[in-house]
Amino acid sequence: MSNHRYHHGGSYMHPRMSYPHHFTYVSSCVKYMIFLLNFLFWLFGGLLLAIGVYAFMDKLKDGNGWLRLDTVYDVIFNISLVMIIAGCVIFVVSFAGCLGALRENTCLLKFYSMCLLMFFIMEMTLAIICFVFPQYMNSFLESQFAEKIIHSYRDDSDLQNFIDFAQQEFKCCGLSNAGYQDWSKNEYFNCSSPSVEKCGVPYSCCINATDISSGLVNIMCGYGVQEHSVAAASKRIWTSGCIEIVRVWVERNLYVIAGVALGVALLQLFVIYLAKTLEGQIDLQKSRWS
Repeated sequence: MSNHRYHHGGSYMHPRMSYPHHFTYVSSCVKYMIFLLNFLFWLFGGLLLAIGVYAFMDKLKDGNGWLRLDTVYDVIFNISLVMIIAGCVIFVVSFAGCLGALRENTCLLKFYSMCLLMFFIMEMTLAIICFVFPQYMNSFLESQFAEKIIHSYRDDSDLQNFIDFAQQEFKCCGLSNAGYQDWSKNEYFNCSSPSVEKCGVPYSCCINATDISSGLVNIMCGYGVQEHSVAAASKRIWTSGCIEIVRVWVERNLYVIAGVALGVALLQLFVIYLAKTLEGQIDLQKSRWS
């Protein structure tokens, strides 16, 4: 018997489309690509969280169970806490993406794609501000962070290690345009301090901090340099502030940084597209069942 049907009067009616019983609108390729990408980020988030918790507990033990968290700056400058927060966010969002794709849950996928969209908008906003208003960013960092970071140098071992690493890698000393004189704002390096480090700077500012013959670090190499002029001090230490040095480095490597940023942005947009595509396929499949 023919499946073609006719209305009264002889008009032709297209036969209803039929699909095999096992047919699904949900693409396995899209589904498992989202799952795999998010599984990798889920592992990374878990690792970051574990390292942050370990560092935080170790710091808490060294501080006899006490940790200062009076202001938002105490959280920002506490690297272990930043790692915990970042790890938690990555862990939760990527887990939502994993589970949402694997279980074909549209609520979790909507939450996941909205989080990615928020991250994308925040990143683009920050990038535009940095590239369009670099002098404003310089002034903001110097006014809001420079003095607080210098003041907190010895209060947090993780922050101290990070500052030492940055000063050695970028060959700078201090943060603002004052350069090495920034260290006068630290209670240990201030010239009025009773410490043996008074009028000094951290060893990471020194041009030759490590003795070539012995391989040992001379932590006293920066003692007393604040009393010297820039010309005299420059023979022993780096004198320029790190914010300006980093800005110059960014300008010199602008195309590389822009290329990496563009690649990350396109990857985020691609993953958002995959998530929204999977959402649409799941909704289409549900409508078929109903």
